Amino acid sequence: MTSPTLTSPPPQTRRRHGLVALSAVLATALGITVASVATNASAAELPVSQGKPATASSVESAAFSASAAVDGNAGTRWSSAFADPQWLQVDLGSTQAISQIVLNWEAAYASAFTIQTSANGTSWTNITPVTAGQAGVQTLNATGSGRYVRMNGTTRATPYGYSLWEFQVFANGSGPTTPTPTPTGPALPTSDTPDLGPNVRIFEPSTPASTIQSAVDSAFNAQLRSPTAQFGSQRHVFLFKPGSYGRVWANIGFYTTVAGLGLNPDDVTINGAVNVDSGWNYGDESNATQNFWRSMENLSIVPEGGTNRWAVSQAAPMRRVHIKGNLTLAPSNQDNGQGYSSGGYLADSVVDGVVSSGSQQQWYTRDSRIARWDGGVWNMVYSGVQGAPANAFPNPPHTTLATTPVTREKPYLYVDSTGKYRVFVPALRRNSAGANWPNTAGTSIPMREFYVAKPGDSAARINSALAQGLNLFFTPGTYSVNETIRVTRANTVVTGIGFPTLIPTGGVEALNVADVDGVKVSGLTFDAGTTNSPTLMSVGRAGVHTDHAANPISLQDVFFRIGSSVQGKATTTLAVHSDDTIIDHMWAWRADHGGAPTGWTVNTGDTGLVVNGDDVLATGLFVEHYQKYEVIWNGNRGKTIFFQNEKPYDVPNQAAWIGPRGNGYAAYKVADSVTDHELWGGGSYAYFNVNPSVRVDRAFEVPNRSGVRLRSVLTVSLGDVGTIANVVNDTGGSVPNPAGNTTPRNVVAYPWPMI
Repeated sequence: MTSPTLTSPPPQTRRRHGLVALSAVLATALGITVASVATNASAAELPVSQGKPATASSVESAAFSASAAVDGNAGTRWSSAFADPQWLQVDLGSTQAISQIVLNWEAAYASAFTIQTSANGTSWTNITPVTAGQAGVQTLNATGSGRYVRMNGTTRATPYGYSLWEFQVFANGSGPTTPTPTPTGPALPTSDTPDLGPNVRIFEPSTPASTIQSAVDSAFNAQLRSPTAQFGSQRHVFLFKPGSYGRVWANIGFYTTVAGLGLNPDDVTINGAVNVDSGWNYGDESNATQNFWRSMENLSIVPEGGTNRWAVSQAAPMRRVHIKGNLTLAPSNQDNGQGYSSGGYLADSVVDGVVSSGSQQQWYTRDSRIARWDGGVWNMVYSGVQGAPANAFPNPPHTTLATTPVTREKPYLYVDSTGKYRVFVPALRRNSAGANWPNTAGTSIPMREFYVAKPGDSAARINSALAQGLNLFFTPGTYSVNETIRVTRANTVVTGIGFPTLIPTGGVEALNVADVDGVKVSGLTFDAGTTNSPTLMSVGRAGVHTDHAANPISLQDVFFRIGSSVQGKATTTLAVHSDDTIIDHMWAWRADHGGAPTGWTVNTGDTGLVVNGDDVLATGLFVEHYQKYEVIWNGNRGKTIFFQNEKPYDVPNQAAWIGPRGNGYAAYKVADSVTDHELWGGGSYAYFNVNPSVRVDRAFEVPNRSGVRLRSVLTVSLGDVGTIANVVNDTGGSVPNPAGNTTPRNVVAYPWPMI
């Protein structure tokens, strides 16, 4: 979300067919201990098709040859002529017993195709039924044999051809596996009193207040009206050891974290404020709509004047905080016809007084306790919040659930009574309500069981740490990743402080989590690199459905950007294949502005989130500006509590943005095959400022089944710039709404009446 008054780059004139793809030193210093855990390594299973001769019915051009789909490189692809039917086949060299086919489709996929085998390349036998394709990775189990295997496409899903990044054939019961990195070199150093790097300042109650104030002022003032700070490399973390601190007024800018080091929030008390307001950010001084990438965690505040201000927008979580007074979420200039803030997240917290949302356009609060909530603009959502307002959407716009179905709070750093550092991992809760402290159930892990990563560490070194059985703790900074970081051990904790940012190079996937129990990933930011990555992060394996309900994988405060300080490209930012995964506060953002230029053909990205797993829960889902379906939900029994979206600003013209079902792409797409899905509190907004004549036919696209239920969903045309024709499918009416400028269309329940 940015201010609607900002301008985007001029429209691009080149027609866009770029339907880009989903796609050791031992320490000797005193106090250092070395942890080493033996791990069995296994190599990845290669497809029998890789590198074999391939032919096709046609190619779009010489740049998209058939061989590109079997070269093992997910950055090259085969693309056909723009007609039906088309085929791609591979000669395995000998007859093979086929067990599995993996297709990595570009966005131009087949809506109908079969897999066929042949002994001679002439007579063909179907070994799968007619199958619907899907953008991204699709895995098919198959039984049959032959020397030749082909994908025979009969119907295209788009006006373009058929396009495959990879066509992989597995034989004799083999299938793709996630390799476990092999430990190389000596064991990596760990410590219970680690060096967290130069970007982390640690304070004690005995630290003079003037020293603390000088440190926080220095960090903030360097960003004050700076044209480079928003996408800069600066990172600041201020950690407070248990105790009470005299007057501290901490203004918080980009990539800044303030956190307590107690086991409970009340172990650290700050008298003064941890303050976020408008008026400081270059180019957006009148608003708070770009107050991104900052956080406050695990402390208590006695606010000066009785009220603490936290006027933030996306990627600015407040977790595990006790406000001993009131809390306002809007900027100080909100009463002057400006001063909007847009899209925050509050969880596992207590506010003794009133929460005032003011000009905050949408907000999600989870598992907290408040005295009262005042205000609401479009979409205010609460789950498990004691003291929340009654459910009343749309007037006032409150959507309230008594409990949250499944929660696992974010791991956090603390210091014990002996001065050693530990990470506390809260336990899973079901049907939860209220803050999860004090007396939080969970597990405390000593820091000697973590590898503390620092900027400059290679992906190979980080993978070596994982192979030793260590958890990962990322310190603030940027990390260039030239190979995929692979998490293969159950219950591994991967966490970071201060917005550590992973940037893949060469089109690799930055982070891959295997389909194992209980992995926790939190506090990481991903920037797409200049070479397109099919995916920036994936969880599990496509087509694999393992029951993880007792110990799910959880993701918390994970943020993705396509376009920032680099002109990034990624087809899909996050793909979730594992069943029962918890996504708790995610912002996936294809940038409408950045430190590097942005534009329709520059920072390309199709989809923010693809969910293939069953029983996946998203709480606090923010996905914005992608060029196709922004969320694609293929798994069954999925649930989303709070969804916030803006359509891409920079669509050059309608012809460049035609989806499978008409004008544009829905923000939230539930696959036609899904029989059970629920969404509470979803908003999608249009601001087509490059070409205001652009329209999208619907914001939410779902199958018409009684088991697919949406509650409290809405659309808005920001400043009445651009059209969303319907809210859900063909229901809900159009925005701009004749009732007035930036007036939403609301659908209380779909289908109606709710079954």
